[in-house]
Amino acid sequence: MKHITFKPLNDCALLVVFGDNISLSTHKEIQQFHQLIEEQPFQGMIEAVPSYTSICIYYDVMKVQRKLSETIYDSIISYLQNLLSKNEQQFSQPSRMIEIPVLYDGEYGPDLSFVADFHGLSKEEVIERHSAQEYIVYMLGFAPGFAFLGGLDETIATPRKDIPRLTLPAGSVGIGGQQTGVYPFETPGGWQIIGRTPQSLFLPEQYPPTYLQAGDRMRFKAISEQEWRNFK
Repeated sequence: MKHITFKPLNDCALLVVFGDNISLSTHKEIQQFHQLIEEQPFQGMIEAVPSYTSICIYYDVMKVQRKLSETIYDSIISYLQNLLSKNEQQFSQPSRMIEIPVLYDGEYGPDLSFVADFHGLSKEEVIERHSAQEYIVYMLGFAPGFAFLGGLDETIATPRKDIPRLTLPAGSVGIGGQQTGVYPFETPGGWQIIGRTPQSLFLPEQYPPTYLQAGDRMRFKAISEQEWRNFK
C-alpha cells in the first residue's frame, strides 16, 4: 500500500487517505486495512469508518497511550504506520454476496417509466439491466443503512429529480446520476424510484445494525407481488 497520507479532522479523529479516485483497487486496500485495524485496534480507538477513498479513525484522547516526547496524534500515526508496514498479506476476509429482492414498477417504482423513456428503453430492459449487475458496497452514509454502490450500468444512469420528494417509503430503490441505492427508511429523496424492497436495511436491535456492510457484493432480484406478500 503506497501513497497513503494522514489528515487530522479534529482533536479526536483523523483520516487515513488511500487515494483521490474511487476505484476497486482502492476499495480493496481500504477494506483490507479496515479489517486489520478492527482486529488490532490501538488503546483508545472508538471506531473506524471506511468511505470511498479513506478511513476515518475516531478515538478517546484520554485513553490513547503515548510517549512523553510524542503528541497523541503522532502516537496514533506511528501505530498506524507500523500496522500498515505489516499489512502485506492477501486480503483474507471473503466478501459476502447479498441478494436484495425488488418489486419493480407500479406504485413501488413510480419513476421506472421516466427512466425507460429517458434512455429509449422498455421498462423490462431497465429492470433487466438494473438487476443483471453485481454491485460493490463502497461505504455506508447519508442515513443509517444507506449503501453507496458501485457498478450501475451506465446505460441506465439517470439524473436526479429537479424537485425531490418530501417522503419516500422505506425500501425505495432508486437511480440518481451514476449511482443506485436503497432508502433504508422513510425519508425525503431526489432519486428516480424504480422499485421497492421488502428487506429491512436498518436493524437497530441487531449488531451490526445495518443489513449491508462496506465490502459486500450484492445483486437486485426482481420479484412478483406474490413474492412480496410472502416475504419474511
